[in-house]
Amino acid sequence: MLRFSRHLVGASALALLSQGASAQNIQGVYLGGAVGAIWQEKDEGLAGPSSFSVDFSTGAVGLLSLGHGFGNGFRVEIEGSFNSSEVDSSNVAGSAANGSGRYQSVALMANVLYDLDLRLIGLDTRAIVPYVGVGLGYHIGITDNVRLSKSTTNITSDGDGGRLAYQIIAGLSFPIASVPGLALTTEYRYFMTDIDNGPEITFSDSASGRSTINNTMFSYHAVLLGLRYAFNPAPAVAAAAAPVASARTFLVSFDWSKADLTDRARQIIGEAASARGQGVTRIEVNGFTDRSGPADYNVQLSIRRANAVAAELVRRGVPRNEIVTRGFGEENNLVPTADGVREPQNRRVEIILK
Repeated sequence: MLRFSRHLVGASALALLSQGASAQNIQGVYLGGAVGAIWQEKDEGLAGPSSFSVDFSTGAVGLLSLGHGFGNGFRVEIEGSFNSSEVDSSNVAGSAANGSGRYQSVALMANVLYDLDLRLIGLDTRAIVPYVGVGLGYHIGITDNVRLSKSTTNITSDGDGGRLAYQIIAGLSFPIASVPGLALTTEYRYFMTDIDNGPEITFSDSASGRSTINNTMFSYHAVLLGLRYAFNPAPAVAAAAAPVASARTFLVSFDWSKADLTDRARQIIGEAASARGQGVTRIEVNGFTDRSGPADYNVQLSIRRANAVAAELVRRGVPRNEIVTRGFGEENNLVPTADGVREPQNRRVEIILK
């Protein structure tokens, strides 16, 4: 038993939807559940010659849903709900009346929802996902011993009736990063039914006799808190790794038993200095000799070659603290040779940018 209020369901609610999908959109099957409070709207009507109104106390609602996400923001789901509210106060024929009883209802709804991508409005966050939706289904209202009485006038209802129902939904989900697929949800709903075929209301008084009506409407506002679990959550988008500068090597050649820089050597060192840029934090300057001459002498010669190259790099603007010099003597030949062989490719310094 509810008043004949005229509320239009916003069928255009989904017109607010933007194009595009975000990485956190549900793809595949999910389950959801929620509980919350409802504020049932005042019932107002006419029973026989007497007007009446009923106010309800804050009630409770619970629901379960089974849905499917398409990975592009859209979701569809089947939902079952149950709610209950107590009669709080009543009025008959313009003055207070005694009121008691409870109104309960069950509903089976089909919902269409859309998850909004906040990045489309410049908010790069996946911690909050707003969503909107509409629903259509079937509602069965049950009046449990509802009684309104005043003097010789009695209005009663104790039955059930089914009719079409509609709802609009606006909510927020908060994905739980530590449990992929799990999200906390909070939402507002407005629920209403058609006018026809509600629970019967019986009116009687000493003057008009007895009559029944059943064309009442039911509506409420609700706020809910719940959990939702997607069985196939979209993978989290990994942050792009910072680019790593690849090592570059420049080879500087030397004459036999020399550590002097030739013009060509200075040109190559200049190219290495110019190549030092963003991402280069270390420059290795490694000196080598061929296998002619004593091994101890070759170690010292390779060090002098490395120091000569490092000095030219510093002259060209490279900070000395970025340069590491080492001499390897006749180790690590580019061209393997027998001991005592002069090989030009082995008389070198390697400049390695890291």
